[in-house]
Amino acid sequence: MSIMRDQGSFRDPAGYVAHYNGRVFRVLREDAFASFEQLKSSGLLTELFARKWLVPTELSSEPALGDLSSRVLEHQPIGFISYPYEWPFELLKRAALFHLDLHLLALQFGFTLSDASAYNVQFVGTEPIFIDPLSLVPYDEGQLWLGRRQFCEQFLNPLLLTALLKIPFNAWYRGSVEGIASEDLARTLRAKHKVSWRIWSEVLLPLWLQRSSATSDPSKVTAAAQRKLPLNALQFMLRNLKTWIAGLRDPFAADTTVWSSYEAENSYFPEEEQRKQAFVSDFIARSRPSTLWDLGCNAGLYAETALRAGAKYIVGFDSDHGALSLAVQRAVRGGLKLLPLLMDACNPSPSQGWHQAERAGLNSRSRPDAILALALEHHIAIGRNVPLPMLLDWMIGLADRGVVEFVPKSDPAIQRMLSTRRDIFDRYSQAEFESELSKRASIERAEVVSSSGRTLYAYAKNTSRA
Repeated sequence: MSIMRDQGSFRDPAGYVAHYNGRVFRVLREDAFASFEQLKSSGLLTELFARKWLVPTELSSEPALGDLSSRVLEHQPIGFISYPYEWPFELLKRAALFHLDLHLLALQFGFTLSDASAYNVQFVGTEPIFIDPLSLVPYDEGQLWLGRRQFCEQFLNPLLLTALLKIPFNAWYRGSVEGIASEDLARTLRAKHKVSWRIWSEVLLPLWLQRSSATSDPSKVTAAAQRKLPLNALQFMLRNLKTWIAGLRDPFAADTTVWSSYEAENSYFPEEEQRKQAFVSDFIARSRPSTLWDLGCNAGLYAETALRAGAKYIVGFDSDHGALSLAVQRAVRGGLKLLPLLMDACNPSPSQGWHQAERAGLNSRSRPDAILALALEHHIAIGRNVPLPMLLDWMIGLADRGVVEFVPKSDPAIQRMLSTRRDIFDRYSQAEFESELSKRASIERAEVVSSSGRTLYAYAKNTSRA
């Protein structure tokens, strides 16, 4: 197996990430290696590991790396790499506060952050963790916060867009992977926002200064860049931002969105809900997946059921902001190994960025051991006109094992969906679903779990099938 250079790490001047045999390495330039050694001797690295704020990292002596092995780090792999545009509001907020806390801690040890990339933060469940120790560099007295603009674009501005204007930042962020520019945010703000001292000082004034510097005499710009920022002023700036961000509220957490009340107002009687949970628990107990994807996770009820039954780690996907807010709350409250992400099954995150390889698409990023797809297929097949064969190609292609739920056309949910449109789904039937599923996998178990005929199927893909 050859060493594969990570195509998303080319921007880092200190080194690059490489993958080999399922392991993650970071190859350092000589000057970056010296800086890392200084980081080790400072005690900051030990403190970050103790707090679980930095991905476990050690010097590597992997022979396959040849002459480079004297200055290579090995990182413990993250269970699932996610991106800021996939995070619900509360996760981006947790990442922003974490980034500020990490910076403040680094300053105590004589270090600072050379950038403020949100992509250097990942999540284990809902707990943020930093993945780039090379961003921690020695602090020089009086130096400016070099990552300030990047922090605003990748953390603060998206949060403000949603908290103040109730516009989800995700699609905008995904369309502009470097974040949301202050110019764009300023255009969306209303007059009542612009009289806020914090908006003026953190968004509008820096934007004005930025515009002024673009047209100023170069000598004046150079002189301005040489100004000093005392350490206590930098710390005050970081703490002030932390206080402001901590007070921002997810507007979807308080609202009832289309699916945020589904868990309490679904189509199941209590005994039917119990049968459904028992089916999921039985599947998990038999398959024991290390990584499970919960497609259409809603508020995380079945993800929690799966974790209680023995699943090790779950990535949940849903397209409803209110439901995801509840899922994050459930995961935080229960300390669950659940990472809830915003994802439209019919329009998942693509491969994008430089050469369409800087940020990996969903399918090329990871592969779960199993999936749950509960009360989802009818939203895709009926709601988005995706034929059952194509739908099952996608579902079964994600994982060799899983549980999928079929909702018959007589179910009240589908009847509501068809009440305002013509029924063009003559091939949508349980017989057709079972036939197509059987072509792709073995049906290990099936059970009707509702009076309307909703049926759960546990499948196992026959790897010898074409």
